[in-house]
Amino acid sequence: MSVEYAPKGLVGVLTPQANTTVEPEYSILTPPGYAFVNARMLSPHPTIEARLLDYFANVDAFSRQFANAPIGALAFACTGTSYLAGRKAEDRALDGLSRSLKIPAVSAATAVVMALNALGAKRIGLVSPYEGQLDAACTPYWESRGFDIAAKTSAARPGDNFHPIYSLPSGAARQALDEMTDPELDAIVMLGTGMPTLAPIAQTPFRGRAPVLSCMFCLIWAGVTLLDGAPPSADGVKSWLNGDWWKARALAAVARR
Repeated sequence: MSVEYAPKGLVGVLTPQANTTVEPEYSILTPPGYAFVNARMLSPHPTIEARLLDYFANVDAFSRQFANAPIGALAFACTGTSYLAGRKAEDRALDGLSRSLKIPAVSAATAVVMALNALGAKRIGLVSPYEGQLDAACTPYWESRGFDIAAKTSAARPGDNFHPIYSLPSGAARQALDEMTDPELDAIVMLGTGMPTLAPIAQTPFRGRAPVLSCMFCLIWAGVTLLDGAPPSADGVKSWLNGDWWKARALAAVARR
């Protein structure tokens, strides 16, 4: 079953309550013929860490917001939850969603794993927007997924904005990416679904031989790949990195600042 604006498939996206990046980056990067519908994950807990864990605890209820919309894949647009919950709990939650909804479910973190495995990447660099507990938890998570974290730079910036990550400009990701100097990396991943990353990828899709990815880039690519039922491939990831359907939109969004 298709809908007018999604003849090739529709993705249901679960987004953290105050995230201001997920929907704009989906709008920029989603190829013609596909579309997404969004639902917000809400939590009353006062700390970021408690809210992130609460998202997995109530993910079934959040997914019911889609009712009988004909979504063909579900995307959990949050990475901090993956770090705090850990690989096993994440896999259980996604497997439960897939079984209950009868469609594939992927998180931002497992989408990155999917892309890195398609590329055959093992030795990776991380650009982190986090501070404190989340920053400490992100490296062990990626190691638990079988990757060697050979380099890590920080895009975090001090300030009193409404959110330490969602208020970051894409220039913060760009600066941290430029600090990644290891020429032997298999890939670079800009973390988080809240830090804007599409403009830096449009400007530098490869740093040396290393593809430059982000959690949002991988999540959108993975959702379309799952809708198509095609096996993930290195050529597919690289084709998206060089895709002409989204780069002008990403750079225009930054130019309007």
